[in-house]
Amino acid sequence: MKKSLTWANSLDWFFALLALLAGLAVLETFVIGKHYIIPTILLVITVLFGNMAWYGLTQSQWAKRVNFWCGFLLTSHGFFALFWSKKYREILGEQFLLVCGVITLTFLVLTCMYAKRNRLFAKD
Repeated sequence: MKKSLTWANSLDWFFALLALLAGLAVLETFVIGKHYIIPTILLVITVLFGNMAWYGLTQSQWAKRVNFWCGFLLTSHGFFALFWSKKYREILGEQFLLVCGVITLTFLVLTCMYAKRNRLFAKD
């Protein structure tokens, strides 16, 4: 398994981070919050992100493609939020364009470099 932090594994590591955060959210809602239904849903997300990260890091092409499309959707979400988001604008105020723009550009670069380095659309 190639685990180095490179452009070819950028989205894989991002999903690994999301799996870790979702796992911590499961523990927090179960142990501290004393909820039992919410942690189960979060556990599903944790397992999904964890598997996508694991199989992406093991260079599985199907996982690389799914991770790419998830990155594409996150980039699209950020792009459309720049123009039509009301909730994020209320929360972030004057810093909205800076924060949302940086996040969108970050996901755009990560997703493009991920596809390029993994040759997802190369004709062999």
